[in-house]
Amino acid sequence: MSDNLNFGFVVATVGGDDLDDAALYQEVIADCRLGQSLGYDSAWMLEHHFSDYFPTPSPLVFMSHVAAYCPGLSLGSSVLVAPWYQPLRLLGEISMLSNLVDGDLFIGVGRGTAKMEYDAFDVNMEDARGRLRECLEIIDLGLSGEPFTYDGEHFKIGRTIQIRPVPQPDRVHLFGAIGSPESARLTGEMKVAPLNICQFPFHILEKMYASWNEGAANVGFADGGRRPVVAHCLMADTDEEALAMARTHLSRFFRLQSVHYEADSEPWTDIKGYEQFNRYFGNLLALSQPENIDKFSAHNFVGSAKTVAGQVERLHDIGFNHIIVHPATVGVPREIRHDTLRRFATSVAPGFSGAFA
Repeated sequence: MSDNLNFGFVVATVGGDDLDDAALYQEVIADCRLGQSLGYDSAWMLEHHFSDYFPTPSPLVFMSHVAAYCPGLSLGSSVLVAPWYQPLRLLGEISMLSNLVDGDLFIGVGRGTAKMEYDAFDVNMEDARGRLRECLEIIDLGLSGEPFTYDGEHFKIGRTIQIRPVPQPDRVHLFGAIGSPESARLTGEMKVAPLNICQFPFHILEKMYASWNEGAANVGFADGGRRPVVAHCLMADTDEEALAMARTHLSRFFRLQSVHYEADSEPWTDIKGYEQFNRYFGNLLALSQPENIDKFSAHNFVGSAKTVAGQVERLHDIGFNHIIVHPATVGVPREIRHDTLRRFATSVAPGFSGAFA
């Protein structure tokens, strides 16, 4: 048993096709209540705008709502797209939330990749990495509780201010989303813990984790905290039963994802810093076909309890100590999501954490 291994779960506005947005939000509450009752320590929420692809424009608003329903449940974002925010406004909301919740706040941030969303917010994608870095620096300054100013390329705070309400910094943990070895190294150099997703095979995750360590070492950063990773999860009695569900639900998820990101139009070709995403999202188009799902499932949590436990062990061997189970993809009904959460909590997690004993 690994005493330092923690488990969370992803919640999202998903459910049957007959549900409207208000009903989909109630699905999130139902998932949070179940997950907390089973022993998971955190629920993680997504941010997306203007489409059917997980319509959750404000994870922080949702966290505040969930905190009232599930006192003590820690809450995370996967992720807040920092370049779209005015940093002081975001900092104030994080500080406010830190005074409202009983659990921890795991604030994952990233630069985002949907050109449609960037266009709607009138933000230049080529500025994304710089805006992300400056936003993180401002949040870090503000969470200290001390007065500060800031003079950056994208954001300037010309007068000395102090955030109110006074933040509870021990409750707030910052993470940077990692999508490549390069972004992993840069995230380490920004002195932010890594947040990974099992979009890539394990050997690529190993390279990304090593790159983050290299970047963190370059600036002398070592916080010793959580190292989260998100894995899609569908469980059944047998591997074949779980794979059959994955071919149905994950292929549908990738179709919707491809539409949201306009993958077939290859919008990233001439955007500095995003050139590699044409190839990345080309793979998503392939995954929208059910016959291509099995290979993706092999580096996620799709299968029987024995198979999934083996995948958890592999991720732990890489260095991840906070496993985030993700059963909440588009169209997955409540009964399947809840069955998967129960199976993982009763037949996998107890082998790695005393919280599920």
